[in-house]
Amino acid sequence: MSLQPQDEPQDPPPGRKFVMRDDMFSIGEDYWIEDESGHKAYHVDGKAMRMREHFVLEDASGREVASIKEKRLTIRDKMKIERGGETIATVRKEMGWGDRFQIDLQGGGELHAHGKIGKREIKIERDGHKIAEVSKKWFKIRDSYGVEIDGTEDEALILAAIVAMEQLGAG
Repeated sequence: MSLQPQDEPQDPPPGRKFVMRDDMFSIGEDYWIEDESGHKAYHVDGKAMRMREHFVLEDASGREVASIKEKRLTIRDKMKIERGGETIATVRKEMGWGDRFQIDLQGGGELHAHGKIGKREIKIERDGHKIAEVSKKWFKIRDSYGVEIDGTEDEALILAAIVAMEQLGAG
């Protein structure tokens, strides 16, 4: 009889850090989100001359990975995140004090974000566990802040949600 080694629990894949710029959301402005090594990872295209806020997130090769659109005429302002023409998430600011956001996922489930969006200090959680964090403290680069995303999460979705929270928090 041979003994088989027990399956060791697998560590989640390492997360990535990104650098975003404080003033990236000027109307119609395009902006590159870089990874922690300084490589261009995602491009944010602020669609100018539209009646509502609209941003497109593209990967480094120029492929659209998410579209972020303001959803007007609702009781509370919301922003939709779409992929391939289908809504994959809706971001809304929660009622009450402070910067609290709920991200409703299309397939069910939700993410919660809390902190201070204006100070670039936010934690994003799934089922009470931190999956992403926004912090200005990690980088000494002026007008920049960092985003760290757990390796098991959809980077494009999380970055698109941060774009949406920036817009909703500014209103």
